[in-house]
Amino acid sequence: MSSPTERRPRYDRIDALRGIAIVWMTVYHFCFDLNYFGWIRQNFMLDPFWTWQRTTIVSLFLFCAGLGQAVAIAQGQGWPRFWRRWAQVAGCALLVTAGSSLMFPRSFIYFGVLHGIALMLIVVRLSAGWGRWLWVAGLLAILLPVAAPALHNAWPALEVLNSRWLNWTGLISRKPITEDYVPLLPWLGVMWWGLAAGQWLLRERAAWVQGAIPRIATPLAWLGRWSLSWYMVHQPVLIGLLMLAR
Repeated sequence: MSSPTERRPRYDRIDALRGIAIVWMTVYHFCFDLNYFGWIRQNFMLDPFWTWQRTTIVSLFLFCAGLGQAVAIAQGQGWPRFWRRWAQVAGCALLVTAGSSLMFPRSFIYFGVLHGIALMLIVVRLSAGWGRWLWVAGLLAILLPVAAPALHNAWPALEVLNSRWLNWTGLISRKPITEDYVPLLPWLGVMWWGLAAGQWLLRERAAWVQGAIPRIATPLAWLGRWSLSWYMVHQPVLIGLLMLAR
């Protein structure tokens, strides 16, 4: 009888792609921390150099999450295994909220990337059978928030969507004050595209994701396999080291 690992092999190429996002995120957060402690002066909220980096990093993470769901479904991952992994993500999201409320009491993270991933994973799992319509759904999810400000102007009652209890949808007319904000829309569209791309690749170009990687990329694949743990640990370590240095 084959072991669980043999039944569900890791795809190093997807892990390495996620590892690239991990390294990029770590460098980005290190620069953010330097700015927080006053060692550099940068506007992370408005400067396109930083805002576009954040958008690309989050997009890469969510696209990889979609790829991962395509692989999991193709390998026959059941709901019990899905919920165990989901509980880890959701639990870490709650820890991020608790930790950020201590460091940033006025702008703590109440719906950041892990909160968004936890919700999107459920939606993506339930919609995995949409086939080619995933591309259309992803496009609509990305475009709909663009129209949100105009919709708010036309229907003032939509102001309720700007409240903390509903702005997780992404259908807002102004951004909330928080250190990390990854709402359902437009980001669900990126994960849907990752799922659609993964399903197409596994069906038409399986070797593209199942092939070997160069030895030099092995550390990236290792990082990709431990992305959640790295995400939870790297900022406390970076901040602690900078506090000691200061």
